[in-house]
Amino acid sequence: MTSFSILLPAYNEEHGIAPVLRKLFKLYPHAEIMVIDDGSTDRTAEVARREGAIVITHPANAGYGKSVKDGMLLAKNDIIVLTDADGSYAPENIAELLKTFEQGFDMVVGARSGKYYRGSFFKMPARLLLKWLVEFTTGRHIPDINSGLRIFRKSAAIPYFPDLCQGFSFTTTITLIFLLTGKYVTYVPALYLKRVGRSKVRILRDSFRTLQYVTEVIATYNPLKLFLLMAGCLGLLAIACVVEFFLIADSFFLLLGSIFLIGASLMFGMGLLAFRLKRSDAFHERA
Repeated sequence: MTSFSILLPAYNEEHGIAPVLRKLFKLYPHAEIMVIDDGSTDRTAEVARREGAIVITHPANAGYGKSVKDGMLLAKNDIIVLTDADGSYAPENIAELLKTFEQGFDMVVGARSGKYYRGSFFKMPARLLLKWLVEFTTGRHIPDINSGLRIFRKSAAIPYFPDLCQGFSFTTTITLIFLLTGKYVTYVPALYLKRVGRSKVRILRDSFRTLQYVTEVIATYNPLKLFLLMAGCLGLLAIACVVEFFLIADSFFLLLGSIFLIGASLMFGMGLLAFRLKRSDAFHERA
């Protein structure tokens, strides 16, 4: 049987982690099961140790991504299974992900579904925006950009540690990087359950941070798409200004449209330059 390590980043999950660990030990007795306690102020670490898990403790809250990275570095197996400690993912789903992973994929992700995945009304706009941006960049349909249930090899992920987010956006950035570097990523349906306790995600703050990290990853691995997006936006503004000029015959809009058009042309040119520089760097690295 393939050896693997199951990592559970946890922050104040003392009420939900015990049943999750019990089921994981029952279903996967030969797996290494590790809890990364990210500076919890409750009894998360104590409960995890009592259930038999290996526990790594952070002295203060350092972020989801930091927890995953620390767990990966200390895991004894190359195959990493990432899941949550709050009961939102059924441990039974891991077997299906492993089966698919053994077909040769670099990463298999549990694509969430169900009423608890939809979450609050305020989460949807940010989720849809990020999904559209990542799909535009990769040219791929992505059912779930930031699912916390996934399998990959740490040997494939460690080279990208400098570009992987330390916080909540770790899963988004690793998905984007794997896709932009030509790795095989697939999705397996996974029912998303009601979590125990309250979510630690802060919608506004974490959405802006995720957008920041996604932009950084795109600028590093596919800069042309980023500049094309900006050029397209400026081009649309230029068209809108020209239309407005013909409607009300105000030369101000013609001038403004010209400025936007020049900006779009500059962005397109900068995108081509960034693409050539990236190709040149890649050629020298291979040489």
